[in-house]
Amino acid sequence: MRGRGPLGGTLGRMVRPSSFIVLVAVTLLLAGCGPATSPLVVDQNVPPVPAAILNEPPGQAQTEVAVLAGGCFWGVQGVYQHVTGVSQAVSGYAGGSAATAQYELVSTGSTGHAESVQITFDPQVIGYSQLLQIYFSVAHDPTELNRQGPDVGTQYRSVIFPTNAEQARIAQAYIDQLGQAAVFKAPIVTRIELDQTFYAAEDYHQDYLTRNPTSPYIMINDLPKIENLKRTQPDVYRADPVLVAAARSN
Repeated sequence: MRGRGPLGGTLGRMVRPSSFIVLVAVTLLLAGCGPATSPLVVDQNVPPVPAAILNEPPGQAQTEVAVLAGGCFWGVQGVYQHVTGVSQAVSGYAGGSAATAQYELVSTGSTGHAESVQITFDPQVIGYSQLLQIYFSVAHDPTELNRQGPDVGTQYRSVIFPTNAEQARIAQAYIDQLGQAAVFKAPIVTRIELDQTFYAAEDYHQDYLTRNPTSPYIMINDLPKIENLKRTQPDVYRADPVLVAAARSN
């Protein structure tokens, strides 16, 4: 999975070794969501992540909500904003209380929150299990414990926050499937945390990837994820992202 991070996809092929050293140095100094405390690791042997094999009943409602956490919410939000069937993806916090759902507090790692993304989607267009396949294959590395790339702390943990019992069932079955198939070289550390409230993050965190495409952090850690989504799952990729700002202006 690490090959889908810093230098995966098109960017990785374009960057020369000397440029790579400069980019990593810049990233360590200007880390995005949190402090960079260790060097980035690149693994080019990324295994394919299969679709869920469980029988997911067809969605009856026109909209459903999923909440996923996998590192800095900038990149996770950016990925799902490019997914067909998603009508909104909002960066925020889940796993802690309303009183401490603020970036300055969450970033200390002491509030219990994880940087999360609330995804509103049409289950008749894309299923919850498909969102999870993107989560495990593109959005983050499910084998990194309490960290993601250069960002370290429990606020960057890999965790699924089901919004109903069916989502919890699907998520657990999929984690079990991937674990039994030994898809990843290391154990999956993704947790499932029930009955947690989502709190939207501050406005300056919304649509961050789209608004800051030349940020070194975004270029190295997040833009390759968009390219990987386009390359590996073209049937659900859409070029124009659905933005929070656009939804609020309507």
